[in-house]
Amino acid sequence: MPSEKSGAAAPASVTQIPGILAGHATLAEAGTGCTVIVCPAGATGGVDVRGGAPATRETDLLRPEETVDVLHAVVLSGGSAYGLAASCGVAEELERRDVGLDVGVAKVPIVSGACLFDLACGDARVRPGAEEGRAACAAAFERAGEPLARGNVGAGCGCTVGKLAGPGRAMKSGLGEDVERAGELVCGAVSAVNACGDVRDPDTGEAIAGVRTEDGRGLASSEEALLGGYAQMPLERTNTTISCVVTNARLTKAQATKVAQMAADAYAHAIVPTHTTNDGDTVFVMATGAVDAPVDVVGALAVRALGRAIADGARQAEGAYGYPAARDL
Repeated sequence: MPSEKSGAAAPASVTQIPGILAGHATLAEAGTGCTVIVCPAGATGGVDVRGGAPATRETDLLRPEETVDVLHAVVLSGGSAYGLAASCGVAEELERRDVGLDVGVAKVPIVSGACLFDLACGDARVRPGAEEGRAACAAAFERAGEPLARGNVGAGCGCTVGKLAGPGRAMKSGLGEDVERAGELVCGAVSAVNACGDVRDPDTGEAIAGVRTEDGRGLASSEEALLGGYAQMPLERTNTTISCVVTNARLTKAQATKVAQMAADAYAHAIVPTHTTNDGDTVFVMATGAVDAPVDVVGALAVRALGRAIADGARQAEGAYGYPAARDL
């Protein structure tokens, strides 16, 4: 749902933001995959990790006090901690394409990433690795400018939500996207929605997907189940919503970090409950530096884009692996 400010429509996809590429590798039969967002020229990066059980790569490097000030790719992957291997394949493909930080003797691609737990959806023995990372990165270059696919693709392939009453009442979710514009400023978000809680429309509060009623035909409330003491807590560390916000704003690393912190509020707008001990929620920011804008404006627009991307992930999903989707109710 793009903003319509200053008479300009937002791009339809993050892939239409100048300097940004994105692609997927999907292992549909196994219920897993990975998604990569690439800025070949290098972006300013930031990150915010709110969940209690993250699986991440190169997040310390994005801290404002660290010296590396460029980020070439963010990898969102399934496969739990095993999925971190996908980032190695992305780095290899970027090196092959001569993308990276010039250190004199070589170019080193700076690749950050986060993984979600989808091992219980599909085949737990199959996880995204270096091969899938290379494939997703290659797809990003080969499909430059084409809208990014959403739903049961890439990191969204094995996503589920509403697991507080056990897997029998959970629902299928997926990968969502939204792009917002305020004047010349653009913020886009890509989110793989694998939350412990329920997904709501951040604009209306309407429930989209989550824990189902006992008869499976409607939506109940994870929050009420938790507060009422009758939630069946899932296996620890089996959730996580991982996201990347892309903006054309000119930001320092400290400012990108602040935008990531602000954008994380979108989780609270769209997921209830959120940032639990069973989630590894992570938000990356990539800023291309084309437009000057106040940091608070960038952060507010990022919150809007990410909240709507999370809702989109639930709406775009198709029922699979025994889990119904929002469109099935």
